Amino acid sequence: MAQEKKVAIVTAGGGGIGRAIALELRDRGYDLALMSRSDACEKTGAEVEGLGIRGSVTEAQDLSRLVEATMGRFGRIDSVVCHTAHPPKGDLLAIDDEAWHLGLDMLILNVVRLTRAITPIMEEQGGGTWVNISTFAAFEPEQALPVSCTLRAGLSAFAKLYADRYAGANIRMNNVLPGFIDSLQHSDTVLPRIPMGRIGTVDEIAKTTAFLVSDDSGYMTGQNLIVDGGITRHL
Repeated sequence: MAQEKKVAIVTAGGGGIGRAIALELRDRGYDLALMSRSDACEKTGAEVEGLGIRGSVTEAQDLSRLVEATMGRFGRIDSVVCHTAHPPKGDLLAIDDEAWHLGLDMLILNVVRLTRAITPIMEEQGGGTWVNISTFAAFEPEQALPVSCTLRAGLSAFAKLYADRYAGANIRMNNVLPGFIDSLQHSDTVLPRIPMGRIGTVDEIAKTTAFLVSDDSGYMTGQNLIVDGGITRHL
């Protein structure tokens, strides 16, 4: 009997890093279900001959629709890539409670809600993989990114707890921590900070993510893989 194609969900999958991940996984033989707030996910979904569902990772109902639509179309979920837009920025103590709560929904509760819905599916299938797209600044905080740094450090803690809890079910979770990537415009002033002397590419993040969802990384779980051109200094 022919092996069923693997199925991956990618959130914020319409453009930038998310789109690059979707295209990379398509090229590696995955069926794709994508979600983003704009119609970009529908366009990319059509490009990869998969699903494109408009919605926000901050809305529990939208995440439920994504899971239901994926199961309805493909009947399985093997991998999930949790990618999001950037959370609110601002001066540390000037950020209001609403912005902090929005960041929590964007960066941690989206993963929690998807794991609640999809973990039983993966357990029944005999395994699965998760990759959360985070930031290099999760462990070396930047004043310009207080919400992102604080909450993505928490995401790393959740990922480790989840990885430990479900390793016995053959379900793995890892994080990718990108540095400055060409999905955004960056000031030339950041280049002297990067030992490799250049901005990273979305394709480099996509290939790293594809490695982590694949069996090639089968003995890795609960890890934070930094892809930043050497910018972080800790050992």
